[in-house]
Amino acid sequence: MTDLQISGVSKAYGPDSAVLDRLDLTVPGGTLAAVLGPSGCGKTTLLRIIAGFLRADAGTVCLGGRTLAGPGVHLPPERRRIGIVPQEGALFPHLNVARNVAFGLSPRDRAERRSRTEEMLDLVGLGGYGDRMPHELSGGQQQRIALARALAPEPALVLLDEPFNALDSALRAGVRADVRAALRATGATALLVTHDQQEALSTADLVAVVRNGRIAQCDTPQDVYRRPADPWVARFVGDAVLVPATADHRTASTPLGQLTLAAPAADQREGTVLLRPEQLHLSDRSGEVQGTVTEVAFYGHDAMVTVAVDGLAEPVGIRVGGSVAVRPGQRTGIRVTGEATLHP
Repeated sequence: MTDLQISGVSKAYGPDSAVLDRLDLTVPGGTLAAVLGPSGCGKTTLLRIIAGFLRADAGTVCLGGRTLAGPGVHLPPERRRIGIVPQEGALFPHLNVARNVAFGLSPRDRAERRSRTEEMLDLVGLGGYGDRMPHELSGGQQQRIALARALAPEPALVLLDEPFNALDSALRAGVRADVRAALRATGATALLVTHDQQEALSTADLVAVVRNGRIAQCDTPQDVYRRPADPWVARFVGDAVLVPATADHRTASTPLGQLTLAAPAADQREGTVLLRPEQLHLSDRSGEVQGTVTEVAFYGHDAMVTVAVDGLAEPVGIRVGGSVAVRPGQRTGIRVTGEATLHP
């Protein structure tokens, strides 16, 4: 299998500018992993080290059991069997689509090259486009051609460097789905570098959240969202409602009422519980926790209602589907469903 194993990788661009700090990451073969983090956290540096464009100061990079980088080892990029899909496609403007796709193929029988090129074009849904020039394609089509070019030589790993940034929102979801389907069809191991939380959660099998040059959490999208490692990860990966609590076994006492914990607390302790906005619901029942609506932000498919809760220092966000019946200044009750996660 083409597992990617990164162990203790560090990189600094100067004495006081460490970017990666003993970073560890394992991506099982055939998996699409997303490396997610804020700007400047080291995502692109990590990708360039894996590709061979940069030398790490310490640590090792192994792919399929073969050491690509480590003490005394630094394979050049062309010997690593790694395909790269850069931002905005970066197709060769003077070559037609077919020649772009075939560019990385080793010399072989012309009929074989043509067959492989046509296979890749069919895979990304652009069969019959071989004679077109890059400027005749839309941005989404160019990205799919870039993926076909990366997959054509049958690489052990595909690196995707924020490949959907240049696309408008209407195209982005469709192209992401096409890319995901193509990677699954070939069984390729892939690493997607992004700062878009929605993109990482909806596309990847694994999400690795980077903070200050290290992996803060690496897990399935569901677990990163529902069971974040700490409040920072919770706030970074989606909207979070964090409230103070006193926990006792499976129950937490909070300004939002008595909440059930996903995992029992060992002893009675103070901490912070995490909820997601979709776990909070507006209610007109008497006896519910009360608050005052301060803001309503409508997004079409849903809305975010911000409520100042009695006894809570910061307002909470409540995600509401469909039409919104409340307005700023209105009093409302709040009901919580589901389990909360405790962070001591």
